Amino acid sequence: MSDRMRRLLPGLAVAAVTLALPAFLDDSALSVYIFLGLAAMVTVGVSLLMGYAGQVSLGQGAFYAVGGYTAGILAVHGGPPVAGLLAAPVVAAAFAVVVGVPLLRLRGHHLAFATLATQLILLSLAGQLEFTGGDIGLQGIPRFGAGSFELGDASGYAYLTWAGVALVMLVTRNVIASRPGRALRALATSETAAASSGVPVGRYKLVVFALSAAFAGLAGGIYAFYVGYVAPGSFPVLLSIEYIVMAVVGGLGTIWGAVVGAAAITLLVQALNVLGTAPGMPSYAPSVLSYAVYALLLIVVVLFLPHGLLPAVTRRLSSRRAREADARP
Repeated sequence: MSDRMRRLLPGLAVAAVTLALPAFLDDSALSVYIFLGLAAMVTVGVSLLMGYAGQVSLGQGAFYAVGGYTAGILAVHGGPPVAGLLAAPVVAAAFAVVVGVPLLRLRGHHLAFATLATQLILLSLAGQLEFTGGDIGLQGIPRFGAGSFELGDASGYAYLTWAGVALVMLVTRNVIASRPGRALRALATSETAAASSGVPVGRYKLVVFALSAAFAGLAGGIYAFYVGYVAPGSFPVLLSIEYIVMAVVGGLGTIWGAVVGAAAITLLVQALNVLGTAPGMPSYAPSVLSYAVYALLLIVVVLFLPHGLLPAVTRRLSSRRAREADARP
């Protein structure tokens, strides 16, 4: 088997399973499957931003919210749902450019706290403005559709969500493989060295920040149409922390690692919610369990799998194949 075919087979297998799963899942499992895909979409952007460009953001939930509100407001006021979904990533990217011009002058934890503050300010404004529905939220968002066609069940949203994941992964792969992608890796290593090599550091930082925001905005737009309702409470700060944990657990700087991390954390959170809402458990159990598990996971990954789950598994498989090749006569 050629090396090219060997590299394609895992992706083809995952694509086949992704397309087949909605036919076998009930509504409850389909809902988890959709939210998993939405999380993967945002986490790919986080992995690109942090793993390749070396920029830390604790505010991806803000861009997720911008996409959700953009799609919802346009659809509620009579706009075509397709236009709302297309506008969601564009408006999220534009918002990222506006806030990114001053914020990206910061570095490290200063940038992280600034992006976190951006989300808090945005949610506060959304709770006060009339056209966003205030604290009550934006209700009555119509289902996604085009013309007379309308997505009527969860399986349709599952296919839409995972089509979005495929698009995001394809765009990210092409960016990474391009000349700007190599410049981003240089930027993550040393901004000074990258600048001395002719890399327009400020411009590249802003572009990758906007691109990761566009991914989150697309996910937010799909979320708005699927749930039919958005409010400030739909986008808590914990959501942004989840995306960071997903990217770190799966493997920063890897496309498939973001999907693996999103799947692992989403399924784990689902299991913790089931455990936390079991009879006899206190009302605060789900949130306490979530925070405790995030902390424990980060400690375990940093100590034992510093590069994340997927790189660790890939390295082990490569070592095994190398040993088998050496053992052949």
